[in-house]
Amino acid sequence: MEEKKKVIFSGIQPSGNLTLGNYIGAIKNWVKLQNEYDCYYCVVDLHAITVKQEPKDLRRRTLEVLAIYIASGIDPEKNTMFIQSHVPAHSEAAWLLNCSTYIGELSRMTQFKDKSKRYGDSISAGLLNYPVLMAADILLYQADLVPVGGDQKQHLEITRDIANRFNNTYSPTFTIPEPYIPDSGARIMDLQDPAKKMSKSSDNPNSYILIMDTPDVIRKKINRAVTDSLGTVKYSDDQPGVKNLMSILSVLTNLSCDDIEKKYMGQGYAEFKKDVAEAIIVELEPIQKKVKELMEDKSYLEGIYKAGAEKANYVANKTLRKMQKKIGFILK
Repeated sequence: MEEKKKVIFSGIQPSGNLTLGNYIGAIKNWVKLQNEYDCYYCVVDLHAITVKQEPKDLRRRTLEVLAIYIASGIDPEKNTMFIQSHVPAHSEAAWLLNCSTYIGELSRMTQFKDKSKRYGDSISAGLLNYPVLMAADILLYQADLVPVGGDQKQHLEITRDIANRFNNTYSPTFTIPEPYIPDSGARIMDLQDPAKKMSKSSDNPNSYILIMDTPDVIRKKINRAVTDSLGTVKYSDDQPGVKNLMSILSVLTNLSCDDIEKKYMGQGYAEFKKDVAEAIIVELEPIQKKVKELMEDKSYLEGIYKAGAEKANYVANKTLRKMQKKIGFILK
């Protein structure tokens, strides 16, 4: 008998254009998982609206994220790819789980605390409840594993707490998800401030590279990337800017950091930066070409997200009905 594959759930928000950090930290790793696991890859548009979005941009970016998944090598035949808002169970399960979640634990979330400082009283309830919706996303599919970066570990912890609390109150209902930490896939940092993660929400466009940036733009941004005055290519915490560029080059070329250090010994940064930029261009150009083709073929993308939603709805509704029954609702 064929062994049942473990389930993986992950998703990216269409709240801004995706960066090289999203690609290296998440999507490139997802491609490697698709043969071994039963994968659900979602475009999490419900999460995106915790901050105001321009409707036409949200629509375009939702399709573009899906196109990037496919263009990067995520096979629609092997994975379930869908748009979060096409599966109403996410919103409904989030409400049911909200009622098993404490305000105290939500207000302690680092992301919420940071954003409260920035927005004060005008912060939305959606930002407070964001982790509960994320818990619903994961638990509806009985996910065994969730690929997480360092900044998402806290969200997975609260998902586990909510799941355990529900299981203890109503009897076992959810699989308790574990973090999936990939072997490769460095955390890509901000090109202007390497103490911070590369983020599409940064105010400085030179701090990130977008998956859809042109070769000229990529070269300019890498040239402007912060290094230091030491002039040596060394993988060291004392040289965070250089370390970040080395991580990018290592992931994209499969050269070890030792090999990179040897290759650029005594050469300064100019040649090194040129090669980092070219490695990024070589990786992204075929993806960009494919994304543009897919964005011209809306009916193909529609076929993918409709088939994905059909499967996702079936699986999610099974879990939702279990939740409703255990809570004491009368099922129709």
